[in-house]
Amino acid sequence: MSVHAGVMVIPARTGEGPGSGLGCDRAHIRSRRPGLIPALVLALGAMAAASPAAAQQADHAGKPVYDRWCAGCHGVDGQGQGEAAAYMLPRPRNFVQALYQIRSTRSGSLPTDADILRVIDIGMPGTAMPGWRESLSQTERNNLVAYLKTFSRFFASDQPQVLEMPRAPRGGPEVVEQGRQAYQQLECFKCHGQAGRGDGASAPTQEDDNKFPIRPADLSQPWMFNGGGTVEDIYHRLRTGLDGTPMPSLTDALEGGIVTDEQLWAIAHYVRSLTPQDPALREVIEAGRIEGELPASPDDSAWDGVDRFWVPLAGQIIVKPRWFSPAVTGVWVQALHNGTDLSLRVSWNDRSNSPDPTWAEWRARVTEVMEPKEMGPSDAAPADAQVAPESPDAIALWFPRRIPAGMERPYFFMGNTRDPVYAWHWQSRGEAAELRARGPGLLEALAGAANGLTAQSTFDNGQWRVVFRRPIVAADSASAITFTGGQPIPVAFFAWDGDNGEHGTRGALSTWYFVQLTEPAPASTYTTPLIATLLTAGLGVLVVGRAQRRERGRKTG
Repeated sequence: MSVHAGVMVIPARTGEGPGSGLGCDRAHIRSRRPGLIPALVLALGAMAAASPAAAQQADHAGKPVYDRWCAGCHGVDGQGQGEAAAYMLPRPRNFVQALYQIRSTRSGSLPTDADILRVIDIGMPGTAMPGWRESLSQTERNNLVAYLKTFSRFFASDQPQVLEMPRAPRGGPEVVEQGRQAYQQLECFKCHGQAGRGDGASAPTQEDDNKFPIRPADLSQPWMFNGGGTVEDIYHRLRTGLDGTPMPSLTDALEGGIVTDEQLWAIAHYVRSLTPQDPALREVIEAGRIEGELPASPDDSAWDGVDRFWVPLAGQIIVKPRWFSPAVTGVWVQALHNGTDLSLRVSWNDRSNSPDPTWAEWRARVTEVMEPKEMGPSDAAPADAQVAPESPDAIALWFPRRIPAGMERPYFFMGNTRDPVYAWHWQSRGEAAELRARGPGLLEALAGAANGLTAQSTFDNGQWRVVFRRPIVAADSASAITFTGGQPIPVAFFAWDGDNGEHGTRGALSTWYFVQLTEPAPASTYTTPLIATLLTAGLGVLVVGRAQRRERGRKTG
C-alpha cells in the first residue's frame, strides 16, 4: 500500500508473492469498474475537452481570478502546463482530465463543488499548491470553482457520486493494534515501509498516471497529508482513492467483502497513531542541563524523555542550481548539555541510505523531470550539474562564528565572504567535520579536529538519527562559536538526500532558529513563592484577628 501526499495506495501485485484474504490487487479491484482504468479515463478526458466552451469561459466571472493566480502553474487552457509547471513535482492538476485527488465521491467520479472549494481553501500540503482562503474572497473562490469546471465537459454530462461516510468509531490501543495487523495483511509496508516512512521496496518505482515519479507518502507526518490528517480524513482517502495516482479506492473492496469497514477504520487509527500530535513550531531549541555523561548513541534511552523540536525545511530555490523537489521536509532536534559539552540529536526521515542501487533509477528520473530541456537559460542548472552523481545523505548545522549582538545574524544560507558561518557537517559515507562557509557552495574544512566535534549515526526503517557533540568552549575561537548559557544562539539546517539527486546547493534548508543552553532552576525558584504565600497568609490571619478583637472591644465597651 502506498500513499501520495498522505493518502494510502494499494498497488497491484505481479507474479507470485505473499497473499492474504484481504488482497492487495489493484488490477482486480479496478477490473470490477472498467471505466476507472487510468488510460481510458485520460483518453476520454482529452476527447471530451478537446473543444472547451470557449464562449462560456470568455465572460466567466472566475476567469480573471484564474488568469491572475492559477494560470502560471495550471496553464491558461487548464492542462497543467503553465510556465512554472516544469519546476514542480508533483505536477499541477490537469483540469481537462477532470481527475481530482481529494474528493468525497467514488473513484472515477467527479468531485463536488465543496470538494474543489476545500482544496482551493486549504491547498495541498507537500505540493506547490497553497491555500487561498486568506487571499481571495468567498465570491472569488466560488467563481473559481465554477470556472475550473468549464475546462472539462464531464461536468456537463456527469454527476458526482457522493459516498456516504459513517461516523468514526472510538479508537484505543486495541483498535490501533488491529490496524497494525491489517496494515501488515494488506502489505502496506511494500510502499510505506514497516514504520510508515515511505521507504517500502516498491517506493522507488511509483509513478502517477502521467508517468511522473511519485513518492509514497510518509505516514508519520500527518500534517503533510493531502485532504487532512485526522482519523476521519485518512478513512475518507481509503474509501475514495486518489485519482490520477497509484492509489485506488477501497470502496469496491469493502462492498465486495474483501476488506471490512472495521479494518479500514482500524488502519486509519493506526496511521494516526504513528504521530499522535502535529508538531508545534517553536523558534528556540532548549538544551537542558544534566549532570554526568551525555548520551553519545542516537538510540540511547536517555533521549526518550528529552523534548523534541520540529524544524521544517523547504527546497533551496535561492541560487542556481535550484531544487524544487526536496525529499526531507523537516528535522526533529533534541539538545542536552552538562556544562562542558553540548549534544544535539537530529532525526529526519529519509527513504534510503544513499547511495542505494535500488534508488538509482529514481534518482535519474527525478533529475530528468526536474531539469527539463525547455528550461530557460536563466534558471537551468550549470552543465556540470545536469546529471546527479551518486551522493551520500548529509546534514549541516550552521552557526554564526560568534554570538551576534541584538538581531544581527549572518546570511542563513552558508553565510557570505564578509561574514562566514561555522558549520557542523555529517554525511552517510564519512565522518563529522567542522566547516567554514563563505557563501552557497563555498565550503572549506577547518584544520583537523579543530574543536573536538564528533558524531554517531543510526539509519533504521527510513530514518536517520545523528548525535553531534562538541565542547561548549571553542578551541578555535576565530572560526567557531563558543556556546554561552542563557543566550539564544542562531542555528540553521540544510539536508541532502543523495538518492533524490541532491548534492551541492540542491537540497532542503531552514531559516534561522535558536538553541539555548538552560540551567536547572535553583531551589529558591520553588521555595521563595511558597514562603511568600505562607507569609501573606499569616499576615492576613493576623490582620483579620486584630480587626475582630477591636470589633468585640467596641461592642463590650
